Amino acid sequence: MIHAGSISNTDRVEPHLLRTFVTVAALGSFSAAARQLGYTQSAVSQHIAALEGDLGVALLHRRPVEPTAAGQRLLDHAGPILRRMEAARADIRRAAGEPPGKVVLGGCPLALAGRAARALAEARRSLPGLEVSVRTAARDAVVGGVALGEIDLGLVDGIVAPSDPLRLHDADFLATAPVAEEPVALALPGEHPLATRSSVRLRDLADANWLDAPGIAAPLGELRAAAGTDDLRSALRYEGGDTRTLLSLVAEGHGLLLLPASALAGVQGVRAVPVSAPRLVHRTELVHGRTLGAAVSALAAALTR
Repeated sequence: MIHAGSISNTDRVEPHLLRTFVTVAALGSFSAAARQLGYTQSAVSQHIAALEGDLGVALLHRRPVEPTAAGQRLLDHAGPILRRMEAARADIRRAAGEPPGKVVLGGCPLALAGRAARALAEARRSLPGLEVSVRTAARDAVVGGVALGEIDLGLVDGIVAPSDPLRLHDADFLATAPVAEEPVALALPGEHPLATRSSVRLRDLADANWLDAPGIAAPLGELRAAAGTDDLRSALRYEGGDTRTLLSLVAEGHGLLLLPASALAGVQGVRAVPVSAPRLVHRTELVHGRTLGAAVSALAAALTR
């Protein structure tokens, strides 16, 4: 167990105090926070007292343990501050070098399909000792994992205007590179009234029911922005990451989707109709730290070749 020493009035807000405060607020308990952080309960109390003393306000109600109004405001700031510090540590570790031959490749489900699988095989042939772990996650989780050093290379995707970069959060200290762009298509059941159309405009689909699947497809909010309308409404939200399950929901008529055309080729019960307006593409980008070791660099080169 870690015992806190004396804390003077000259101390200022430090990361370990913020981390203690966030943990206590999340768990609603000083003793539970102490167990999770490996401190004594007395140390946790001293950390909170030091933080409150520095800011000059009460941050936590004691019974029950929950944030005050000021504490809630601090929580809004504390998360981004702690994530930025972890990202800085990860960036420094990358600059200092990496264990050879070990790479964690993270990506969105559609970004990992096809090209990524082929590039991974190419990289493993050129580096026979390469050990790779593949992790699937939604876009923000992939970018966050790269920023924190939990993922070496990330493949993320989205729907944008041709040649426009993806809008990525928490990527300030990361590098990005384009991997691929391809046409998008509307996925709808084979018996849908629009299934025989040669093309569709998003604006004409304001009254349609849509599937919202942020872990796989572009979030519905992005489609609203692309279509220039707030009328696209969600009929069903899918929280998973399995593309086949998502397409089976389309085939059964639960809602429409906008996906890369290649993801819809040969899917039973689903018809792909090109989108004529606005002009949109499915874009895949590689995300990584600014310093790359040999193994990560080889895989990155294969993915962007």
